[in-house]
Amino acid sequence: MTDRTKRHVTQRPDGDWQVKKEGAQRASAVTDTKQEAVKEGASISRNDPNSQLLIHKSDGRFQEERTYGKDPHPPKG
Repeated sequence: MTDRTKRHVTQRPDGDWQVKKEGAQRASAVTDTKQEAVKEGASISRNDPNSQLLIHKSDGRFQEERTYGKDPHPPKG
């Protein structure tokens, strides 16, 4: 199974929202609102042929996952 590039949408301590690639030091995008960060993260992830966007709540807990690219295990039928 191929590893997917994972990007996280999280709230920063200053209240802004960021899109950050897992393991990266710097954010790929920083926005004022969560909605804008999700939109930016989706745009970045769509251009990556094998990626996931992991969206977190303001308290840091996991909320939603979006997968982009070809599914290595598509459902039958």
